[in-house]
Amino acid sequence: MGIIQKQSISGTIYSYFGVLLGFIITGLLFPNIFTTSEVGLLRLLVSYSALFAQFAGLGFSSVTVKLFPYFRDASKKHHGFLGLALLVSLGGFLISLLIFLLLKPFILERALDKSELFITYFYFIIPLIFFTLLFNVFDTYYRVLYNAVKGIVMKEVIQRLFILGVVLLFYFGFINFTITVVLYTLALIIPSIILFISLILEKQFCFKPDFKFLTPKLLKEVVSVGFFGILLSFSGVLVLNIDVIMINDILGINAVGIYTITFFFGTLILIPSRPMIKISSVVIADSWKSNDIQTIYQIYKKSSLNLTIFGLLLLIGIWGNIDNIFHLIKDDYLPGKMVVLYIGIANIFDMAMGVSNQIIFNSKYYKRLSYFLLIFAVLLIGTNMLLIPHYGIIGAAIASLVSKFIFNSIKYVFLFRKFQFQPFNSKYLLLLLIALVAYFSSRILPVFPNYILDIIIRSAIIFIIFSVPVYAFRISKDINEKIHEILKKFGFNQKK
Repeated sequence: MGIIQKQSISGTIYSYFGVLLGFIITGLLFPNIFTTSEVGLLRLLVSYSALFAQFAGLGFSSVTVKLFPYFRDASKKHHGFLGLALLVSLGGFLISLLIFLLLKPFILERALDKSELFITYFYFIIPLIFFTLLFNVFDTYYRVLYNAVKGIVMKEVIQRLFILGVVLLFYFGFINFTITVVLYTLALIIPSIILFISLILEKQFCFKPDFKFLTPKLLKEVVSVGFFGILLSFSGVLVLNIDVIMINDILGINAVGIYTITFFFGTLILIPSRPMIKISSVVIADSWKSNDIQTIYQIYKKSSLNLTIFGLLLLIGIWGNIDNIFHLIKDDYLPGKMVVLYIGIANIFDMAMGVSNQIIFNSKYYKRLSYFLLIFAVLLIGTNMLLIPHYGIIGAAIASLVSKFIFNSIKYVFLFRKFQFQPFNSKYLLLLLIALVAYFSSRILPVFPNYILDIIIRSAIIFIIFSVPVYAFRISKDINEKIHEILKKFGFNQKK
């Protein structure tokens, strides 16, 4: 657990710095500098490239996380595993590119009436597919080398600093929107290039696969995991991007822009989970290899509890300040106000299930997670088709909420039936009660004339009313121990 805690803390620090940058870029600058259609375009470029890049990986990210422990041997450059990953990915990219070009007439025809701006910059997706694919390969490789933080720094910090620079250049009139899209694309590409150079400098880059190490039995396992990894990873990315693509198809690029900004505030809740999940997946894979069930169960319980605590605090903090949030952005985005709440609640379900995805995938039942995610994707597509035409972008948010609840319920039942894993207890009811008290306490406060002052005071009240009982009732041993460590550094000796 030590490496998880250490990297989770480091990753969380960088993630929250990235959140600050993301808030400045997406929460403040995007809605106040770009039109809704321009915001929609930038989001669509990311969504389409992520979708095709994930398919291009041919499930090898899953192979890396699950099977790298069998290749791990630094003296032999891990038997050329990175070279094998790159070789498979190159083949996947060519297949993905062919599919993308074949779908081009259909995609562009659907965009003619409602998304003309997307048509203009359609081909920018191709280089983004390639470099997104490379980033996925390099980032996953670093993760299995127990360096999950590097990818977080590249994606959450470095990339966003470049994007911030591009947005400011546009804001001050140094570049037009066309150059902005070009530089924005380059900013998305840069992390892949830096990781590539970093691997070379650290002498971790090996392009030559060791095919002799691939015994028929191991090769069969690689193919099997890779096949189901395609379903797993593609379904996973599909559920993250299908709402944006379907909103563009049904409502147009302006609606995508509104959804993008409001969706961003709802997803802030997930930030604490990213570093924990990245490093936990590697530790869980090693634990399954040694059949250390107890460690896996402890990771599951602790991740569920700690992430629920942080998730609830962020949810009530964001929703308690929802009116202040819309002081920061244009009234154009008000139609997406409820998106923030529905997406926030949907993400609480993810937080409460902790590292359940990683536990199932790294077990002998890894194929089941592919099926579960496929069900999730079908649910999401079906509910979006049903709700978007009637309720617009609010329908897309409700679709996410309903689909995530069902998906997480399926995982919960599966883990309980197969392993008797049960993370929930009475502490969760107490947590929910504390969260509700903290939220409604903030609502009885008067509205201060200065909304910045209002944010500070309201957030402080929420934090204190939520955090004090969480600490006093010792809901999380890990959090209390961390607080004791911090207090000790300031000269306060606390008994654990």
